Amino acid sequence: MKRVVITGQGSINALGHSAVETMEAMREATCGIKQLDFRDVDRLSIKIGGQVTGFDAESQFNRQQIALYDRYTQFTLHAAKEAMAQSGIEFSGELAQRSGVILGTAGGGMNTQDENYRTVYEEGKNRVHPFVVPKLMNNAATSHLSMTYNVMGPCFTVATACASSNHAMGQAFNMIRCGMADAMLTGGSESMLCFGGVKAWEGLRVMSRDVCRPFSANRNGMVQGEGAAVFVFEEYEHARKRGAEILAEVTGFAMTSDAADIVMPSKQGAARAISGALADAKLNASDVGYINAHGTGTAANDKTECAAVSDVFGTAADDLMISSTKSMHGHLIGGTGAVELLACVMALKDGVIAPTIGYEQEDPECALNVVPNVAREAKVDHVLSNAFAFGGLNAVLALSRI
Repeated sequence: MKRVVITGQGSINALGHSAVETMEAMREATCGIKQLDFRDVDRLSIKIGGQVTGFDAESQFNRQQIALYDRYTQFTLHAAKEAMAQSGIEFSGELAQRSGVILGTAGGGMNTQDENYRTVYEEGKNRVHPFVVPKLMNNAATSHLSMTYNVMGPCFTVATACASSNHAMGQAFNMIRCGMADAMLTGGSESMLCFGGVKAWEGLRVMSRDVCRPFSANRNGMVQGEGAAVFVFEEYEHARKRGAEILAEVTGFAMTSDAADIVMPSKQGAARAISGALADAKLNASDVGYINAHGTGTAANDKTECAAVSDVFGTAADDLMISSTKSMHGHLIGGTGAVELLACVMALKDGVIAPTIGYEQEDPECALNVVPNVAREAKVDHVLSNAFAFGGLNAVLALSRI
């Protein structure tokens, strides 16, 4: 089995327009959740979110491209540009044919859907733009990324709700590990912060009206975010031979299904995914120093996740640091695991543990070593990234310092 390393990363989200800005914001415990600003926001009950601000698509893409790129695709290409520049990899010749793109998204072109529903149903028009379908389809970002960087190998999109990015990155990891590819562009993107996107989530009655405070006893729901993160996963020897900087090593992956309920999480399903990732990475529970939790800030998710972690780690959980960066950037749904992987890389490479901000009161049902409100300096060698989605689909990644 081949070793798989990360040689580039890029992002855009409510905390910043780059991976560098995002990690700095995490270090500073910055809150990117603010009042939403888009058409008809006054008709919503939920008016806060981790919205990307100051993003000027016209300065990055021409008119023809904007006609084809939904906001989630724009975010993907923006993040990929940073990742490719840091990695220094170029896809040409045989490498282009032995490389791929696997991205996660839950909603795809939600902004495009929202705009065109208005056009047809509210404004009464009978024609829409001829590129609506290629703009809103879930594989649009993957396809445009492959075309932009000449990637000719396996390319597809994963849609498993809030676990989409982790499932995508896990598949990219496995493709390199088993020798099907030498390098992969992977991660995820989401842009559901439009009227229809937020209105749909309102119906679930799991949304907070003021702040996201995972694991805190007074938590009152999740907060949506938007953005993207893209990584270059590369076979270790290939990266070493070309002198690339290695940010971290991907060492394990597991996925499970609760097979129980469409919205309520299962402790058993989550625990099996965590245990599976540890086994795949050949790690003992005591080896892991940090978990970037799914930590949505809902009553059900947080206590279920903590129970799963406690079951798997036992007494080792006492020294295990855990945090949810959703408290800062919001829940990016299909793109969330990708942005959260930045916190895992930061922990391994820089020795900085991103905090859970807004944490005010310990919950006996979430009695783990939560890192509250302020980033913590700590040397860790192995970390996990959890993602537990609606539909009972779970995906956990293990990363190691190199």
